[in-house]
Amino acid sequence: MFEGAMPALITPFTKDDRIDREGLQRNIAFVEEGGVSGIVPCGTTGESATLSAAEHEEVIDIAVECSKVPVIAGTGSNNTGEALQFTKHAADAGVDGVLLISPYYNKPNPAGLIAHFKKIAEAVDIPMILYNVPSRTGQDMPVEVIAELARVGNIVGIKEASGNVGKVTQILEQTVDEDFVVLSGEDGLTLPILSVGGSGVISVAANIVPDKMSGMVNAALKGDYETARKLHFEMAPLIRALFLETNPIPVKKAAELVGLASGHVRLPLAPLSDANTEKLANELRKIGVLA
Repeated sequence: MFEGAMPALITPFTKDDRIDREGLQRNIAFVEEGGVSGIVPCGTTGESATLSAAEHEEVIDIAVECSKVPVIAGTGSNNTGEALQFTKHAADAGVDGVLLISPYYNKPNPAGLIAHFKKIAEAVDIPMILYNVPSRTGQDMPVEVIAELARVGNIVGIKEASGNVGKVTQILEQTVDEDFVVLSGEDGLTLPILSVGGSGVISVAANIVPDKMSGMVNAALKGDYETARKLHFEMAPLIRALFLETNPIPVKKAAELVGLASGHVRLPLAPLSDANTEKLANELRKIGVLA
């Protein structure tokens, strides 16, 4: 289940700042048609930090209702009680797994990290994927902590976005005896991570080019690295453009440009600059998704 290309879905908003339910459904259908192996609502790319609790649950409910592929819901928080609340709701809604970011801002010590995730794992009977993204949390989850958590029965993997492929190899080494997967959390490093034993990617670019991201990951998993490298280099300029400013600012603009449901980004994020919009549009034209 936790293998392949899975888009970290954007959350489209209406002009009056509500969840664009119909638009979200259309976006999910679009990425499914592109061959993704799962979808991930309510992650960082989905602006989870500015969704109310009710909106968070609404987005997950919509995803479960309309998706034909597994749903891995973002349910993390820096408040253990809130993360537990979101995770219980997601489990009741019928998701296939949950993605939990390590607590941001608090910067817990190793014992705190372990206790946080174990408390949630003990409360719900659902597969859990850890999420390590130091650029967002201010803290790089230690390999030793990840290895200990991998021994918990329903903690089944990690989305690794430290930017350190060497660390990925250490995680794989230390969890070799566990049923534990490593997913890339950075589109540009997906192919290197797959080459050392990663299982897939939770991807920003897959919102826009799900067919190409799925094609690259599936080719690599089959050992066809010639095809995978071709797609990697084809997508590389677009991937860089999708991170010209803070995610998800560029990807929401890209979605708007190519006719997907998008809407505004919520404050404190501001719209993509005109200069970067033109750069992004140029890459969308080059890759063939914008006329």
